[in-house]
This record gives sequence, C-alpha cells and structure tokens, in this order.
Amino acid sequence: MHRGSTGSLGSGPAACSAADYRVCTNCRKVLRQEKRIQVSRPLTRGPSAFIPENEVMQANGIDERTNLIVEEYSTSGRLDNITQVMSLHTQYLESFLRSQFYMLRMDGPLPLPYRHYIAIMAAARHQCSYLINMHVDEFLKTGGIAEWLNGVEYIPQRLKNLNEINKLLAHRPWLITKEHIQKLVKTGENNWSLPELVHAVVLLAHYHALASFVFGSGINPERDPDASNGVRLIAVNNFCVCDLANDNSIENASLRSSSFGMVDSLSELEALMERMKRLQEEREDEEATQEEMATRFEQEKKESLLVVTGAFDDEMVSMDVSRYIEDPGFGYKDFARRGEEHLPTFRAQDYTWENHGFSLVNRLYSDIGHLLDEKFRMVYNLTYNTMATHEDVDTTMLRRALFNYVHCMYGIRYDDYDYGEVNQLLERSLKVYIKTVTCYPERTTKRMYDSYWRQFKHSEKVHVNLLLMEARMQAELLYALRAITRHLT
Repeated sequence: MHRGSTGSLGSGPAACSAADYRVCTNCRKVLRQEKRIQVSRPLTRGPSAFIPENEVMQANGIDERTNLIVEEYSTSGRLDNITQVMSLHTQYLESFLRSQFYMLRMDGPLPLPYRHYIAIMAAARHQCSYLINMHVDEFLKTGGIAEWLNGVEYIPQRLKNLNEINKLLAHRPWLITKEHIQKLVKTGENNWSLPELVHAVVLLAHYHALASFVFGSGINPERDPDASNGVRLIAVNNFCVCDLANDNSIENASLRSSSFGMVDSLSELEALMERMKRLQEEREDEEATQEEMATRFEQEKKESLLVVTGAFDDEMVSMDVSRYIEDPGFGYKDFARRGEEHLPTFRAQDYTWENHGFSLVNRLYSDIGHLLDEKFRMVYNLTYNTMATHEDVDTTMLRRALFNYVHCMYGIRYDDYDYGEVNQLLERSLKVYIKTVTCYPERTTKRMYDSYWRQFKHSEKVHVNLLLMEARMQAELLYALRAITRHLT
C-alpha cells in the first residue's frame, strides 16, 4: 500500500509530537498512534475480491438452472455479482431470489418506489454503496421522484419517520419497544398501517443482512466507481503484535493467523474434526443442566465483548452515503456492554420465529412468512456432508454454532443449546470474522476472510456468510415483531 506524505518534504521523526506515539503496555515497544489513511479497494476481476474468478465462473458454467432462476426472479434482469457468488449454492439462491422478488415486485402494502428507497436507507446504515447504487437505479425505473435521491430531508415525512427504527434494527435491535411501533402507527396523515410497517421492517432487515453478505463475500462493484467512490477513509490502529490478548484492534486474530502462521492449516482442520467428534460423544454421555447452559450463555455473551474493539468508533461516513440516513455515527454496541445497565436476555422460547413471528408476518403481509421460513430452513439445513477434503461429515453441530453465535451477540438465548459448543467449535479468528461481518460489515477485509478455516473451499465460506446473513435477519425480525405483538396486546 502506497502512503502519500502528509508533511513537508523535509519532515522526519523530529517533526512528530509525543502525542503521535504510544507505548505497548506489554513489551514497552514504541508504536505510532492511530491515523486515518485513504485506502483504495482493488478492483479485482470477477464478482468477488475474495474468491478467484474461475471458481465462481466454473460453478455458473456447470449449472444452467442458475440462469433459469435468474430469468424468473431477478429484479435487476441480469446475473449480478451477488447472484453469481450465491450461485455456488443454487438451492439456497432460488429461495433467496423468490423472497426478494416477492418483497420488491409482487403485490404488497407499499408502492414500488417506497420499497427501493427503504432498501437504500437500510444499505446506507452500513455504507454499502453496491446496494445503494443498485436500488437508486431501481427506484428511478419504478417511477421514484429523483429529488428524493438528494437525501432524507427531501423525502415525505412518513418515510423520514422510519429513520429511528432503521437505525435501531441495523445496530441495536434489542432497544426496539412497542412505543416505537405506536409512534409509527398512531393516527395522522403520516401514519403507517401495520401491514405497511411489517413490509418496511422485512425490507430493512433484509437489506441490513444483505449488506453483511456483500462485505463478507467481498462483492465487487457492478460498474467501475469514480474516484470519490473508490477511496475510503478508514482508521488504522498500529497495535503491537505482542498484544494479541487485548482488544485494541478488530484484526488481532487475523494478524495472528496470517502473520505468524504457526498452526498448520491441515492440523487446524483435523483439530476441529476431533473437537466435533468429542462434543458428540460428550453430548451422548451426559447432558448439561439448564443452570449450566444458562451460565455458559452468559459466559459466551461476555467473551464476545473481547472479540471486537472500539478502534473504529470515530469512523468517517462518506457524504454520498450519509444523505440517506440520520445519526450516521450510531453503531453496534455489545449487548452485554461492560459497566452498563443489564439488558434482559431475549429467551428464544418466549418468542420464536416458528410459533410467533411467522404467523404475525403472514397475517399482516400475506405469503412473505412462508417465503422467509423456507429461506431460513434452507440455509440452516443446507449441507453437502463435507468439510474441506473430508466427506460424509455431519456438519449440523457446526452450522448451529454459527447461527446461535450470531443470535448470542444480539442477546438471544436458546434454552436447549449448550453454548460451551460455540467456544469449542469457533476459533478466535472465525469469531472476529463473524462479529465483523454481522455487526460492522463495512470493516471486513480479505485478510479476515482468509484468516479462518484456511483448508476449506470458498463455497464453504460462502455458506458461512449465508448462515450469518440469515441469522442476522432473523434476529432483527424477532425483536421488531415482538414489539409489534406487544403493541397489539
């Protein structure tokens, strides 16, 4: 990476102040403080900056069904980069495109331009210019008013009223209450009907989660961005490599994996297989008590605090994106934040998707519940019974750990799940990746993607991203739908 000089030609160490440096608390090495630098994302060929083009193209060439699915359900009318990467899992792709097509194009409570503008508002929470560009085009094609694209101050008040729930759903859905719902549906000229609100909430959750997939899979732009879009300002914290136990940097675990490479990736895979086998045997021998499982959930929730830091709290948001949102500085905060008032855990058994959310959504926005349910089940049960080079492997335990770890970070607990399995199955570099993709997707890097499961195929890592995306969407929906249910009762 080339860095331009920020000072005069003659400036050297003497020109820097003591404030530019800090001392590592562990080894006492002198380090430069955090600086902001311009980073231009390389425009690699193919649909993904993380996955070699030939791997995606090969899958697309073999499976003609993908083209048929796209012809029927694609809203863009082309095989876009997201679809190409998802086509590594054709079964899932069909479920995804059908539900997306339904919420954007089929009969529903909201006018078509509203749907695309809500998608823009959702994508802007994570600075996802890929999705914003796509839906700006769709918004105009469906008769949207061009002036609205100048920013949220130009949109109708009822759309503006979605800003708060967009913000909370994207970053801290556990804060959503029935009062937020009442405020939106109260009588008046700018009120939302419950069917309209459910349609909007489904769109918001869908595009927040899809932004996670876009960044987690390194999806490349559909068209060459101009200079302003191609450059981002990011914070870089040059922590000390000896300080791997602290949480000064979001990429600690990635650096540990890629820079040191101590653990051979093959033995890493064998160790994971062995842990899965041991956990299965332990599960058959002795079941943990409810009390033990509750304790392990609390422990895992607290440990998730150590995975990611506030090194980027002061992150800059480009003006181009910030016009579509209010309070751009508002972001994810750990559910179990240290030193803050304790928030009650969302017990999944008290409000489940299957028994509560599904029926409410279907009642207020006909048929979308069935499509979402099919998509959730598809990704959760999707398996090829392989792990890297191994065949005939039952990966249920691993898929459940990934899904439940996302929900754990959102404060959702399953009484019948032993969260000790999460710690056994998900290594630290994978946890860093999961938390970044789920909570701060715009910070995902190729190094994070490369740092975990180094023996696994790219299609398996895309499967991980699909699980993370759907787990996130379901978590957001559970909190929003619970608030709507409370409003109704």
